[in-house]
Amino acid sequence: MKTHEQFADDLAQYALGELTGPECQELEDHLGNCAACRRELYALRGDLGLLGLSSSGAKPPARSRERLMQALAAEPRRVSSAVPAPAASPTKSWAWIPTLAAVLLAVAATILWVKVSRFNNEIVELSNRNQDQSVQLEQMNQELRLLTSPDAIHVSLAPQKAPRQPSGTAIYSPTQNRMLFLASNLVLPPAGKAYELWVIPATGAPIPAGVFKPDDHGNAVLTNRTIPEGVQAKAFAVTLENEAGSDKPTSPILLIGSGD
Repeated sequence: MKTHEQFADDLAQYALGELTGPECQELEDHLGNCAACRRELYALRGDLGLLGLSSSGAKPPARSRERLMQALAAEPRRVSSAVPAPAASPTKSWAWIPTLAAVLLAVAATILWVKVSRFNNEIVELSNRNQDQSVQLEQMNQELRLLTSPDAIHVSLAPQKAPRQPSGTAIYSPTQNRMLFLASNLVLPPAGKAYELWVIPATGAPIPAGVFKPDDHGNAVLTNRTIPEGVQAKAFAVTLENEAGSDKPTSPILLIGSGD
């Protein structure tokens, strides 16, 4: 069994929750019978509570904890009231001041570090928001330039055999190599399926231009679409494909429109 003084090192580890096994059980049994050790444990937990002020933010630096442990280890032991304590000399009565100063300095440094970390995180978040808004604004400007371009061509797509059924419109600019597609009155595709838009060039195979699904009203929009450099769009078409998209049409054409 340990003596009263031999529990000094265990108290700091116990307050931090790092004492386990038989040593933890032995200390808890001792605390049940020793009021002096209980008072010292409460004091240690009070010091640790100061560091808890920063628990809502980022994790404090490991060096703060090391400084606290060193300060607690250097703090003089309290003596039980049952044993008379020797009279302290004037020099030793002020020995606790450097320890307290070290603890307060560690706490202040930790709180300042947390505040700086939060401030940096807010700056990063605002920067990311600004970048997202800039991207959205640029996309809107590109669509506006396409719609107002002097050479913008509007191509209406309609069913080959039922002109009053679902329809679509492709707007593209040969100089900007960009296009916009709008559709209406579309039927919701089966599970695992989606509509796919195709650019049919003057020569060569159809080029996939995007996969889409209509909303509950049968409307759909494809924005920010590009046409490969040097491709002359002869027509546009829509087929029903797997929702992941296909590199070539695998089903009959549902909508088609000529760009001539």
